[in-house]
Parts: sequence; C-alpha cells; structure tokens
Amino acid sequence: MTGRLADKVALVCGAGSSGPGWGNGKATAVAFAREGARVFAVDRDEAAARETVAIIAGEGFTARAHAADIADGDEVAAMVEACIATFGRVDVLHNNVGIAGMGNPVETPEAHWEQVLRVNVTGLFLTCKHVLPHFLAQGGGAIVNVSSLSAITAVRPEVAYATSKGAVNAFTINVAMTYADRNIRCNAILPGLIATPMVAGFLREQAGADQVDALLRQRDAASPTGRMGEAWDVANAAVFLASDEARYVNGVLLPVDAGLQHGHIAGGS
Repeated sequence: MTGRLADKVALVCGAGSSGPGWGNGKATAVAFAREGARVFAVDRDEAAARETVAIIAGEGFTARAHAADIADGDEVAAMVEACIATFGRVDVLHNNVGIAGMGNPVETPEAHWEQVLRVNVTGLFLTCKHVLPHFLAQGGGAIVNVSSLSAITAVRPEVAYATSKGAVNAFTINVAMTYADRNIRCNAILPGLIATPMVAGFLREQAGADQVDALLRQRDAASPTGRMGEAWDVANAAVFLASDEARYVNGVLLPVDAGLQHGHIAGGS
C-alpha cells in the first residue's frame, strides 16, 4: 500500500464477482482498500459483496458490504445514505455494474434491449444523481465509470451492449464538463479483452462448458499481447483515476486493452 487513496471513502458498485476468481469490481474494491480507502462494497448479490469485504478485512483494511440493485432508484438512494451513515462521506464513486448480451437489431428481443439500457445506463445515472449532491456539498469528488472497448470498436454483434456503453461514454463526458469547475471529475475506463469470471460464464452460457477453454484461447490470441488482460489491469487504472494524481484528468475515456482499438498486427517482430 502506498496510500494513494488515504482518508477517502470509495463507494464501489459491482464490488462482487459472478464466480470464483477476480472480476473487475472485486479487484478494484480490494485495490482501493490497499491504497488506504474505506470501501463501501455494493453488489446485487450480497454474498458476493461480503466475500470482497472479507478479503479486504483479512488484509487489515476497512470495508462494509451492502446489497442494492442500481437499476432501482429507491435502492440507490438508500445505498448512498447507508454509505454516508457508515463512513460520514463519499469521495469516490466507482460504477462497475453492467450486463452483456449478443445479438444484432433483428435478433435482439425488445425486453433484452430495455434491460441492458436500464442496468448499464440508467443505473449509472441513478448512482450519480444521488452521489453528486454529496460531492457538491463537500467540495469535490471523483467518479470512475466502467465502459467497454465495444463502445468505440465493433468487436462483435452486441448492439444493445455496445449502444449502452456508448451512452456511458457520452454520459461521462457530459458530467465531467458540467462539474469541472466544482472540483468534481468524471472519467471512464474502456476495458478490452479481460479474463474475468463474468466472461467465462458468458462463454459457457453461449457455447457450452466444453467450448470455454478454446474460446478463451481465441480471446488470448486476439489480443495484441497474445493474452487477455486481468481484472487488476482495470483496477490499477481505476486507482489512478480515483486518486489525486489524476486531479487534472477529466472527461477521459481510457482504453485498457493493450492497444486492441488500433487493430492487431499478426506475427510482428
């Protein structure tokens, strides 16, 4: 620990993991704690949030678990108030909640389209709606949203997901510019190919358990480095954007993708 987030309270939405291993939100919550933040770890799955908190507590740091569905405005309002009641303030809002799904406009059911936008976009709007008044009252704060490389690059046919993440980018920039003169920063991370339990679970659901290893190898091969990134790569970017080191970084859409957005040169030397 170097104390880059010392004396800060971080509200991490999506702090649990959907399976064994390290998801982006879980790794970020632990990384924040290791840098000195007190972490209010939120997940729709309370057991997953508690698992993250247990890891943080086991390392001697401070965290509390809370269950909330960020697509529900009442639950979001209660979540923020619980964070304030527990730690007295909130300095960092990290929005990591999101759901994926394949399909072009013809194949995508209307209900799925609406669900993805509700969770990935409205959920983020609701957390900011209820946290920003506290940032304004205390004189500042930092928001770190998790978008996706799919927002700027057509990786595969996933029109609902890609559209939602494009909206996250636009939302991030608009909030950043609206509050820039009030010591409030808003940035987004655009992960590329990252190996997480959610990715493995999605592949299992789409292609079957017997195909997961082969598909993961394909994802490794698609990366410019020959391997996918890890949740810690996303977490390290989040720590920087949440810290005072990034005090003059605002409205940035930061790819964490090994350069995948620029294409892939096979067999380079």
